[in-house]
Amino acid sequence: MTGQVVTAELLAVVVAMVDGRPSVLTLGVPPRLPAGPLLPSHRSLQAATRAWVEEQTGRRLGYLEQLYTFADLDRDAAGRRISISYLGLTTPGEPGIGGWTAWYDLFSWEDRRARDASADTVVERLLAWADSDPDRRAERSQRVAINFGLDGRAWQPELTLQRYELLYEAGLVAEAPDEWRRPDPELVPGGRMLGDHRRALATGLARLRAKIGYRPVVFELMPSTFTLRQLQDCVEALSGHAVHTQNFRRLVEQQALVEETGGLLETGGRPARLYRFRRQVLAERHVAGTKLPTVRAH
Repeated sequence: MTGQVVTAELLAVVVAMVDGRPSVLTLGVPPRLPAGPLLPSHRSLQAATRAWVEEQTGRRLGYLEQLYTFADLDRDAAGRRISISYLGLTTPGEPGIGGWTAWYDLFSWEDRRARDASADTVVERLLAWADSDPDRRAERSQRVAINFGLDGRAWQPELTLQRYELLYEAGLVAEAPDEWRRPDPELVPGGRMLGDHRRALATGLARLRAKIGYRPVVFELMPSTFTLRQLQDCVEALSGHAVHTQNFRRLVEQQALVEETGGLLETGGRPARLYRFRRQVLAERHVAGTKLPTVRAH
């Protein structure tokens, strides 16, 4: 067995709401996630992640949680590279190094709020791929149906990673290996990222979408005061589908997540009441069972 260089790096999926769009902090062209090697001077994995993000982007992170470890053998031709990824949530703040890339520019098929022809095209190309192998047609078609909500199945927002990996296997994304990748005109819409960073991002989006169903992490992405409409818009943008306004507001009130500030936001029409997250919710935000409501898409 030949010796192989093994390196460990920290990879950060940093998410913010920028002009109403869920966005990820990226650097360079093609866009990449902030990352850096684990050094002997780093006292912990999380501290290393925070240090690299601050050094590379000028931003100090608040909320941060470990996401996933990527260690596939074929990730780097130079040797074995193990990436420990973290999910960070923040607000845009002052401009720093790098920029914000809207995640639906990278995963166009994940936004179900306004169905258009491009979403149908993605499914059509996947079904054509399924039909291309008679021996695996049934298995492939079932996977497409489960992941994309076909044949009466519900669309499941948290299956972001599975959908990306299915498109990767079908050769329909730019990162797919040359022997699988379809010609450029046949690729699905969505910008390429460096290496497997789009896969890491898909993992982060899946985690965040699942998490808003059982913990109020969305407040990390909101300003200190907001209207209920702004809160609903944020949840809809993250999940990629619309929710019923009255049901949403009723559930927010039932769970006592927010309180009125007494202020109003002038919107050009009727002023909207301003809210903030209750201090108790902020203090207990890591306690399971307190959540923002979402409505599963059909």
